[in-house]
Amino acid sequence: MQKILKTLMLGTSLTAVTGAAMAEGLVQQAGDSYYVAAQAQLMQKLSDQPNTRRAKNVILFVVDGLSVPTITASRIHEGQLRGVDGESNVLSFEALLPYTALSKTYTHDSQVADSAPTATALVSGVKSVNGTIGVTQAIKLENCASQKGAEVTTIFELAEQAGLSTGIVSTARITHATPAATYAKVAGRDWENNSNLPEEAVQNGCKDIAAQLIDWPAGDGFEVVMGGGRGNFMLESQADPEDETKMGARTDGRDLVAEWLAKGNDRVFAWNKEGFDAIDPAKSGKVFALFNRSHMQYEADRAKDAGGEPSLAEMSVKALDVLAKNEDGFLLMVEGGRVDHAHHAGNAARALTDTIAVAEAVKAVSEKVDLDETLIILTADHSHVFSIAGYPTRNNPILGIAGTADDNKPYTTLGYQNGPGAKVDAPRADLTGVDTTDIDFLQQALVPLGESETHAGDDVAIFAQGPWAHLFHGVVEQNLVYHVMDHATGLSTRAALAAAGK
Repeated sequence: MQKILKTLMLGTSLTAVTGAAMAEGLVQQAGDSYYVAAQAQLMQKLSDQPNTRRAKNVILFVVDGLSVPTITASRIHEGQLRGVDGESNVLSFEALLPYTALSKTYTHDSQVADSAPTATALVSGVKSVNGTIGVTQAIKLENCASQKGAEVTTIFELAEQAGLSTGIVSTARITHATPAATYAKVAGRDWENNSNLPEEAVQNGCKDIAAQLIDWPAGDGFEVVMGGGRGNFMLESQADPEDETKMGARTDGRDLVAEWLAKGNDRVFAWNKEGFDAIDPAKSGKVFALFNRSHMQYEADRAKDAGGEPSLAEMSVKALDVLAKNEDGFLLMVEGGRVDHAHHAGNAARALTDTIAVAEAVKAVSEKVDLDETLIILTADHSHVFSIAGYPTRNNPILGIAGTADDNKPYTTLGYQNGPGAKVDAPRADLTGVDTTDIDFLQQALVPLGESETHAGDDVAIFAQGPWAHLFHGVVEQNLVYHVMDHATGLSTRAALAAAGK
C-alpha cells in the first residue's frame, strides 16, 4: 500500500498506479485472460493520437440497413464460419476504424427513415423528407414543381468542382436511393428511369435518376460508376445481354450507355465479370460497369450469376486504382446495398454474409490507401427490426436455435419484429428438425407483413479512421457526416476558390 501511495504522490499515470496495485496483489483478477486483454486494449487507446491534417481522400462506406444487432450477428457468424470463437471475433472495420459514434437517423418528416433522405443527409448535410433524394425539407413528396430551389449540392459535386476524382460503387442498382443521392435531385425516389416519371414530373421538366447520372454537370463527371441497374439505362427495345428475354426500361429513345461512351475515347463499359477483369485502371480514364439488370446478386448467390459478378471488395479495389491516379485526391462511396434487401425478406443469413462482404472490402481498401491522408467512414442509413434474443450458450450457431418457448416449440436466436416470417391467424411454426442455418431460411417474426419487413428507428453506428475521424464520438445527428467530410477536406472552400479561378 505504501508503494501505491508513493506512486500517487509522484504524479505517475493511472496505468502505473494500476500496475503497482497488481504488484501488491490487491487486484485478485489481474491474471484473468479478460482482464489482461482489456488492459492491452486500454494501452492501445491511450496511444491513439488524433490526426488533424487535411484529408486528401475520403472513402464513405454506407451499409444499407446495418443495425447494431446486424454488426454483432455478422461478427459472430464470420468467426464461426472461420472456425474461431465468434463472440470475441472482430470484423475488419471494427479493428481498422477505431473512432465511433451513434447516429440519429430520423428524417424531417418521419421517426423511421427510408434510404433516400438518409443518404441525402450523409452526402449533403441536411435532413429531408422520406421518399426524396438530393433535396431539402422544402420539398413536397413526388411533386416535381417543388424541386425548384430545394436542390442540394452534394459533397461529390464539390469534389468534382475542386478537381478531385469521384466514384460510386454499389451492389444495388446505381439509380437506387443511396448511390443516387450522390448526384440526383428528385421529389420521388422511384423515378429511376423515364417510364417511372408521373405526368406532373414530365410536364414540369424533371429528369429521371438514370438520365441525371449521364447528364451530371459536376466537373467532368464520375471517374468510376459500378453496380447494378442496367435496365434503367437501356431502351425498351434493347435485350439485356445477360438475359435476352428481358428488355430495357427506357421509352424516351435514349440509350444512356451509348451516350456515356460517346463522351470520350478513354471510357470503358463492362456488364459482366469478364469485362470487369479486362479493365486496365492505368489505361482507363473513366469506368462504367452495370453487372445486373436490377440489383446485383447477394454475396451468397454471386457464383450462380449467369454473367458473373465481381465481389464488393474487387469492385472497391479497382475503383481505387482508377481514382488514385489523380494527385489531387478522390472521393469514393461504397455501398453494401443488399444487407437491407435481405432484412426486408426476413432472411438473416444473406444479410450477415453481405455484411461480411463489406468487411472484406474495408480490409482490401485499407491495405491500398495511406490512412494518414485518407478519411474512411463506415455507417448505415437506417436500422431494421432485427434482434438477437434468448439465452443461447457461448459458441451456439448464431443462425441456430436459442431455446424452447412456452408453446414447447424451438425458437431461433435471430428474429424480426415484423415481416414475412409471421403468418396471419396462423400458429407459430414448429422448427423441430428444421435447418435454421440454411441460407434460404426465413427467421420468424411477430407481426405479419407478407411482402417486406420494415426499417427501424434506432440509432446506427459510425466507424471512422484518418484525418479528423476523432470528431465522431458520442451521439450525433446523421447529417454531421457530411460536415466532418467537408471539414476534413476543405472541399466547400476549395470548390469556391476553383469557381472563382483562384
